[in-house]
Amino acid sequence: MAALLLLFLFLFASSALCQDSLIGVNIGTEVTDMPSPTQVVTLLKSQNINRVRLYDADRAMLLAFAHTGIQLIISVPNDQLLGISQSNATAANWVTRNVAAYYPATNITTIAVGSEVLTSLPNAAPVLVSALKYIQAALVTANLDRQIKVSTPHASTIILDSFPPSQAFFNKTWDPVIVPLLEFLQSTGSPLMLNVYPYFDYVQSNGVIPLDYALFQPLQANKEAVDANTLLHYTNVFDAIVDAAYFAMSYLNFTNIPIVVTESGWPSKGDGPEHDATVENANTYNSNLIQHVINKTGTPKHPGVPVATYIYELYNEDTRPGPLSEKNWGLFHTNGTPVYTLRLAGAGAVLANDTTNQTFCVAKEKVDKKMLQAALDWACGPGKVDCSALMQGEACYEPDDVVAHSSYAFNAYYQKMMKASGSCDFKGVATVTSTDPSRGTCVFPGSAKSNQTLGHNTTALAPSANSTTSGCFQHPQASFDNLTFFSFLLLIALVFL
Repeated sequence: MAALLLLFLFLFASSALCQDSLIGVNIGTEVTDMPSPTQVVTLLKSQNINRVRLYDADRAMLLAFAHTGIQLIISVPNDQLLGISQSNATAANWVTRNVAAYYPATNITTIAVGSEVLTSLPNAAPVLVSALKYIQAALVTANLDRQIKVSTPHASTIILDSFPPSQAFFNKTWDPVIVPLLEFLQSTGSPLMLNVYPYFDYVQSNGVIPLDYALFQPLQANKEAVDANTLLHYTNVFDAIVDAAYFAMSYLNFTNIPIVVTESGWPSKGDGPEHDATVENANTYNSNLIQHVINKTGTPKHPGVPVATYIYELYNEDTRPGPLSEKNWGLFHTNGTPVYTLRLAGAGAVLANDTTNQTFCVAKEKVDKKMLQAALDWACGPGKVDCSALMQGEACYEPDDVVAHSSYAFNAYYQKMMKASGSCDFKGVATVTSTDPSRGTCVFPGSAKSNQTLGHNTTALAPSANSTTSGCFQHPQASFDNLTFFSFLLLIALVFL
């Protein structure tokens, strides 16, 4: 009894001290200069993002996420769907190579089997549920089925007549797939994954949907959309689509399957007729969406029931085919600087992405070492940079290589020139980053660590890439407060022993 009480108190305390923000991001791969996996993880940690969805199961990425605590959705790509759906051995091999080899060091929580298969790859629809079942069976064999869920993301267009939400239903063409899929999700306790894009609903409505309604902007009471059947009031498109999915499931007698929104966002740039793909609208939508999710507002049908949501996406994908808007859904450029600064007053440290004044200049990876050495010699000579910290025995001497030394010298010059345009180029061997390159006692010029004051510097306090405190920003005073809090709970437990 005492042990159970202690366990309860520990879980309660953990919940109170480290809340999951329920906000995640998608990381696409169609990027010219994709940052290294370590750089990606460092950015995520600095933004206190504790949920990530990958569109594959890349080995380097999975290794980089080890011991971070970040919750990962990994994916079976559509081109592997057929093979897995036809062979239990193929599925077992996939789980062995991509899950068991990394778990639990890498916190894989979900496997997404395919992506928008019903709408983007309809010929594979008949094998979709088989693929999910084979992956699930492989997890059972590996004793990982209780820790890792299996599902598949859908486009919201599989739901017809989404307004009013109470009349929504799944496209009956897919009933032979949807019904067994929902049976599988219910039996395994897995979520329905849904990609929700109010941007497309707004654009395709030809003016019927007001822009403010799509952007989560405040509406006058007489302009809220009202479901005549339930009298529920809807103030934004996002909630209406999520509730349409709930109602569509209940129409088929499935009422206890949670929903996870695996993609949602707004493009920051467009061309031609894409007039509303702007930085201002993207900022407004994502800022309001994040606030909505973090507040655990729920939806009109299920108020207070949080909906975990993954922003599409972390980086702009400059090589993605299609119109200009398809390349501009990212929150960040690949150098770690934000596309725009989210307006998240009161939302805590999650995605507080104002890194505009936290930029540094570092050496590019995989460039000619002779060019780096020449640029380093110039910075420490004609460039008049103080390179004394790079001398043997000084704080930034180690590691003794041209890349590390060049990064320090380039950044010193960049900061000295007040981050002026062109001051971080060095004939193409340098790049700007928002990730503080300081390490240990080697503090780079411009780093907040150089005059760190506890309690006021969120950048200096951001977790490192291999920290295990993912997503839980800890105030410097927290260690004392937490100790006091746990001592109080332990005292309570002892009273009841």
